[in-house]
Amino acid sequence: MTDKLRIALAQLNPTVGDIAGNLEKAVEARRTAALKDADVVMFPELFLVGYPPEDLVLKPAFQRAAMAAVAELASQTADGGPAVLIGSPWVDEGKLYNAFLLLDQGEIKGRTFKVDLPNYGPFDEKRVFTPGDAPGPLSVRGVRIGVPICEDIWTAEVVECLSETGGEILLVPNGSPYWADKVDERQNIVVSRIRESGLPLVYLNQVGGQDELVFDGGSFVINADYSVALQMPAWEEAVAITDWARTDRGWVCAPGEKALIEEDLESIYLAVVQGLRDYVRKNRFPGVVLGLSGGIDSALVAAIAVDALGPDKVHCVMLPYRYTSDESIKDAAECAKLLGVKYNVVPIEAPVAGFTDALASLFEGTQSGITEENLQSRSRGVILMAISNKFGSMLLTTGNKSEVSVGYATLYGDMNGGFNPIKDLYKMKVFALSRWRNEHMPKNCLGPTGRVIPENIITRPPSAELRPDQKDEDSLPPYEVLDAVLECLVEKEMAIRDIIALGYDRVVVKRVEHLLYISEYKRRQAAPGVKITQRNFGRDRRYPIVNGFRDAD
Repeated sequence: MTDKLRIALAQLNPTVGDIAGNLEKAVEARRTAALKDADVVMFPELFLVGYPPEDLVLKPAFQRAAMAAVAELASQTADGGPAVLIGSPWVDEGKLYNAFLLLDQGEIKGRTFKVDLPNYGPFDEKRVFTPGDAPGPLSVRGVRIGVPICEDIWTAEVVECLSETGGEILLVPNGSPYWADKVDERQNIVVSRIRESGLPLVYLNQVGGQDELVFDGGSFVINADYSVALQMPAWEEAVAITDWARTDRGWVCAPGEKALIEEDLESIYLAVVQGLRDYVRKNRFPGVVLGLSGGIDSALVAAIAVDALGPDKVHCVMLPYRYTSDESIKDAAECAKLLGVKYNVVPIEAPVAGFTDALASLFEGTQSGITEENLQSRSRGVILMAISNKFGSMLLTTGNKSEVSVGYATLYGDMNGGFNPIKDLYKMKVFALSRWRNEHMPKNCLGPTGRVIPENIITRPPSAELRPDQKDEDSLPPYEVLDAVLECLVEKEMAIRDIIALGYDRVVVKRVEHLLYISEYKRRQAAPGVKITQRNFGRDRRYPIVNGFRDAD
């Protein structure tokens, strides 16, 4: 029996499918832990394959590669250095499990399988993994360690089983994606499990972006007396050393670093930066291109892109037409200058005229309207895609959640693009983040300090500028109202009568509901974007395109 234990916590950023790269990260983290005399180094959930692997994990070749990587890492522990606790898919008796494995002395010394497989929101684990049986603790250098995996601590049963079978410390590997205000929810869950079990708990989370999900890290340790022994930073890779001692009150973790965790607008901004940075980096794009219209959405996306990638990897293009105001041209140029990006102006008068001329005989006798307006947007989309194709940079699209919700966007036009950093941000949040960024320099960002978005872009009324003197509010309710109604419909699934009872006009609410439903076909074709809310389109809110239901109120 030992009375001391040094545990290294590897809060790292894996890449889904890059088993060799993730193994290399694990080896390097173990080397760091060895230099600090750690007894064991712990990694997040499914670290060797990245999280979430989705249906990739069903490929037998992928399973074999993951298990071979586990064997390779286990062989390296024969050097007498730290033991390893690491997550990987595991096949046992023909069944596939979400596993966490103990590697020590050159062997696989123990394993445990995830019991509670989440099947809601962004999670779909029940369709790929088999749930494990009620687990017992693993013996790690003479200490009985309980390893509930991520969702296993969101209910009481698994932790109860581990404590009743002799667990002394709880080490929880997580692939817990970010959404706004989730930090408090995690800590409340952890405190509940500590209260029930009387055991200290390590919450280790991964960091980084994977498709639409972002993982904020923010790992922490809470002792059995509810004191926070360690708080690792959010949005950063790190290997932290924790020192544990056996006392008459059980195991206690000595006080360590207490990083400040970003909140509110700051955490949201860091989330969209992380999501874009990893999407571009992990897909090996050399940079990004976007249309800079002089409006607030594209200006914020440009700022996010510069903060994520650096100004040298961001190309902004203004595509003016006869309805583009002098204000917009001036504001776009100023925004590009403030951000220090490559900037070009490509007028679209000739392409639009070409389409109009080509369709003249077919459209003869009809009135000009939305179709002709959309030709402007689609001409811009074609040009931006051509630039993307020619130079290899990924095209960013810039529609906010308010517009995406009600279809205020043009398919194959301004919806063109490979990724949308602000897809899950309502318009009023776009305004708030733009003001916030002008007043703050976010950590680990590559853009300039000070103001990055011209004040006029933030203060003047939004407009698509597809016809003379157009304003968004010609077609939509004021954004304060639209966003509030959409939050009731999308985030809370409220009944129409309950929304009206809050004081909103029935005609407005019904119209927004109608636009929300009929725009589903557009959203199915939209680019992925960073998940910020608990009800993002796609992973969390899965509605049918063909939908005859309307709330009768």
